[in-house]
Amino acid sequence: KALSNTLIYAAIVVPGTVLLGLVVALLIEASPGLRSFYRAAHFLPVMSTMSAMAIVWGTMLHPTIGLVNRTLGAIGIPGVNWLRDERTALLALAVIGIWQGFGFAMVLFVSGLKAVPQQLYDAAAVDGADGVLDRLRFVTLPMLGPVTMFVVILTAKRSFEVFDSVRVLTQGGPNYASEVLLHRLYTESFDFLHMGYGAALTVVYLAIIVLLTLTQARLLERRVHYS
Repeated sequence: KALSNTLIYAAIVVPGTVLLGLVVALLIEASPGLRSFYRAAHFLPVMSTMSAMAIVWGTMLHPTIGLVNRTLGAIGIPGVNWLRDERTALLALAVIGIWQGFGFAMVLFVSGLKAVPQQLYDAAAVDGADGVLDRLRFVTLPMLGPVTMFVVILTAKRSFEVFDSVRVLTQGGPNYASEVLLHRLYTESFDFLHMGYGAALTVVYLAIIVLLTLTQARLLERRVHYS
């Protein structure tokens, strides 16, 4: 259950973080006003301690006094006990993971966008690719290949390391609906003092991370354009 939850969590967080980071980076670079402010504001979650931010999110997701349910109630949508419902607990943690990680992805994508030569956009315009989507498809995204590969691998590795938010907000509940591999490892080793089982889980966890990193590098490297 912990392994399947971890895979589901990663399947939500990785594409969500990469896409949101890319979109925000494109919007920031397209708008010259307050560019530095927006970069700093979006990067702040990366600098924050996840344990402290988890407490803030726990208050926001509270079923009665939380900002999220109060906002939903104001527009006529019934609230949900986000962290105590088996259907929403893991999804809520994934949203928190995306919120924490997309700022780092945004910074990397901004750096990648600055490295794209203007001559390529000029050449694309001469060839007829002068629209925004054409420039994005034929110039920007291919040139961001190395950055995208790095962001995907790093985000996937971090999503498998999720622990703080689970420990503070749900403790793996309800009914193991939000139990993840690293939290299970900690619980078995230090709560139940099953050191042998915890050590075995550590080996499995390490093997998964190494296999994941090597597989992603092999698959993505074939589609990456290096200038």
